[in-house]
Amino acid sequence: MNGTAHYLSQGSGRIALVFLHGIGGGKESWRGQLAHFAALGYRAIAWDAPGYGGSPLPADYTWPALAAALNGLCDELSLAKIIPVGHSMGGMLAQEFAATYPDRVQALVLTGTSPAFGKADGTWQQEFIKARLGPLDAGKSMADLAPGLVAGLVGESADPAGVAAAQACMGAVPPETYRLAVKNLLTFDRRASLGQIAVPTLLVAGDKDRTAPAEVMRRMGEKIPGAKFVSLPKAGHLMSFEQPAAYDAAIADFLQTLR
Repeated sequence: MNGTAHYLSQGSGRIALVFLHGIGGGKESWRGQLAHFAALGYRAIAWDAPGYGGSPLPADYTWPALAAALNGLCDELSLAKIIPVGHSMGGMLAQEFAATYPDRVQALVLTGTSPAFGKADGTWQQEFIKARLGPLDAGKSMADLAPGLVAGLVGESADPAGVAAAQACMGAVPPETYRLAVKNLLTFDRRASLGQIAVPTLLVAGDKDRTAPAEVMRRMGEKIPGAKFVSLPKAGHLMSFEQPAAYDAAIADFLQTLR
């Protein structure tokens, strides 16, 4: 296991999976997946997005800047092609990366995500921002917020150990990064790029996910040529924490078709 500041890596297979965490995550979110997919013969990498863990914040917190940072990771690790496995915000980054650096993408795995967040002046979006950042403005810490935020994201029968791990990851997110990441969500819109995705693509949804509803992801998949859609019963937004075995199996089945 490589313990460098901004990524973890396990395995040495010829196919490289790069796991991209959500807004309340970090490279530590993916330790279970690293071990699982390395054992299956893949090179599995979990990255701290800019501002998370050991990764510095970019001068401008934008989707192009995040995609460029991911491209820099590929250069650093001498990865000609990768399979981004993106969850939530990480799924948005995976879409941005695929649109900006298509020659570097072998396949795409999008989980608990959407092709757009919405209008910056939309009522739902503004309520989302207020709900997420208001407590920080009132002096709460990320560790204070984590239990309540995670509880609102999980579905039925979530693994208690996974819920605790999700809370720990969210509690460790730097407040400045969280603020920038939440606000950056408002600028994301890759709906026009879906039809241009030309690599094998898997979409995994939780059928109890209220943040990225399964029906939204199903419709998203219909716009990506040849995409496969899977919905996990009783799973909420934090599928990899809630149901790691089912989540990993859905991705492994898809990857097997690429060998």
